[in-house]
Amino acid sequence: MLRIVNRVLLAVVGVVLLAMGALTLAGWPPFDGRGDVVLSRADRTRWRDTSWWWPVVIGVLALMVLLALWWALAQLRQRRLAEVLVETGDGEGALLRGRALEAVLAADAEALEGVDRADVRLRGRRRTAPEARIGLVLEPRAEPVETLERLRDEALEHARGSAGLDRLPAEVRLRGTRHRAERAL
Repeated sequence: MLRIVNRVLLAVVGVVLLAMGALTLAGWPPFDGRGDVVLSRADRTRWRDTSWWWPVVIGVLALMVLLALWWALAQLRQRRLAEVLVETGDGEGALLRGRALEAVLAADAEALEGVDRADVRLRGRRRTAPEARIGLVLEPRAEPVETLERLRDEALEHARGSAGLDRLPAEVRLRGTRHRAERAL
């Protein structure tokens, strides 16, 4: 989600800046002379006597500030675990990419019977045990209890053992597949 917001925001800012730069270089009004201003005195004072103007301006500006703060805070907060520290047993360690472990765990989960799709995110810190957030989309014939048991016993245990982790807690969210109704002819 954050990646989409970033791309849309950067695209909008880029298009606006490109358009303003092109208008300025082309000499189009209101940028056609050195002494010209963007807003004339009449334009600046046109809405002064209306009662709704200033609350709307202040509300829009406050909303823009809140959205900018939300976006800046979202940039600082990293939701995914970038790497996991794997102990090798001889006092040394190795770093395992978090996305690689996520991909393997998702592939193992999708290989389970009754699982249509799996989405895995690792959270936490690299030195402590990471936490997995797993979203499973189950097929109509899947048994949720059996699927969860196999996920715990097979996929999570395989990932925990491969990464040399003492434990790998997981939060699993289950959803059913949505199928379109088919007509029998």
